[in-house]
Amino acid sequence: MITKSVKRLPAENGASGWEAISQRSFPIRCLEGNLTADWLVIGAGFAGLSAARRLHQLRPNDKIVVLDASEVGKGTSGRNSGYMIDVPHNLTSGDYSSGGTDATMLEMAQNRLAIGFAAEAAAEYEMSRETFDPSGKINAAATARGMTLNAAFGQSLKSAGEKHSFLDAAEMRELTGSNYYLGGLYTPGAVLIQPADYIRAFAAGLSKNIDLFERSPVTSLKRDNVIWTASSPKGQVSAPKVIVGVNGHIDDFGYFRRRLMHIFAYASMTAAFPDDDFGRRVSGRDRWALLPADAMGATVRKITSRGQSRIVIRTKYTYETTITVGDRRMAKMADAQRHSLDARFPGLSGVPFEFSWAGRLCLSRNHVPAFGEVEEGLYSACCENGLGTVKSTLAGLMAADLATGTRSNMLDKFSDQPKPAKLPPEPFAWLGVNAVIRLQELRAGREG
Repeated sequence: MITKSVKRLPAENGASGWEAISQRSFPIRCLEGNLTADWLVIGAGFAGLSAARRLHQLRPNDKIVVLDASEVGKGTSGRNSGYMIDVPHNLTSGDYSSGGTDATMLEMAQNRLAIGFAAEAAAEYEMSRETFDPSGKINAAATARGMTLNAAFGQSLKSAGEKHSFLDAAEMRELTGSNYYLGGLYTPGAVLIQPADYIRAFAAGLSKNIDLFERSPVTSLKRDNVIWTASSPKGQVSAPKVIVGVNGHIDDFGYFRRRLMHIFAYASMTAAFPDDDFGRRVSGRDRWALLPADAMGATVRKITSRGQSRIVIRTKYTYETTITVGDRRMAKMADAQRHSLDARFPGLSGVPFEFSWAGRLCLSRNHVPAFGEVEEGLYSACCENGLGTVKSTLAGLMAADLATGTRSNMLDKFSDQPKPAKLPPEPFAWLGVNAVIRLQELRAGREG
């Protein structure tokens, strides 16, 4: 018999603007009583819902249960910047590269498999263009160094035969209404999502084929012979196979301990302002999305709906061993983001932030996922390494294939990776990682 007590439960840090402006179309169901199923999926984010959808495709007559500790869209899946990126996007590399041409080609193939899977779900579940928009993305440069990084990234894409184009300062100004940027690098394969709307629409569509229970945290996992039983405060689910899609929280289940880094990313969203002459003059077109040329810079998006616009900015990172950060830290990060936004869009200085929040990324030192069968019948689809929309979708898809014995060349390659490398002991890891983050932010300069 194997028994695992879950050490900590997920917690939200601040109110996510994406979730606050999102509309929910289906009721909340909580687990009450004891159930048996063919499959249990823990976590209703990108990984968990993707795994559940893939399981239903492969085993349409099986009973699939999904448990989530919070509510769909309130957790990390509703707190990211909303980019599904097909080209390399390694946050630990200043120019996003992943290595040589072979590694780049493999990563793009994996990312595009995940995006294709998401696109099929978006079509089936009738997601709007505001929720799922295959419009591409721009790496924006505000410094000479950023322009150099974009040029190097463009050369890497050219070597791989990938479509891309460069924007000059005038084109960036026409797009954004800002004089801040010197240039940009456009790649057409990315999809922009409203993350809370996307994950809720996905859950709503999928719930016709599975049983989804929210506000039902798993507090323990026990295996007796070949059956796993997950306990929640008001019930239990028993199944022979379990897929865990909880990102960095997998270490709270007792797996990959001291191998995963929990990085907090901070974001703010402005109050709505009219998409009229004023809005267009100070912030350009009604919709655009900028990633920083330097990975440690500021991600900025403008969204517009029903004549009202908002700008979302994400910048600043910290490594923490806790699952929450204090109000003082949140306020400090929001102040830094206000300074960053005002530098780019001085005409919006009178428009306040309405929401500020933090979300947890999970990274490993060697940039690999926490993936695979960790116990008999128990599969991990965790650690997205900073691109949860795509990497977690891919991990959920691959975990379902692995658990059902659905072999493929892509699964073989995805499975053929080392385990996440061990971290130094604390407090050395905390000191070292945060020192590296600070140095990288200083190097990013005006990109942040």
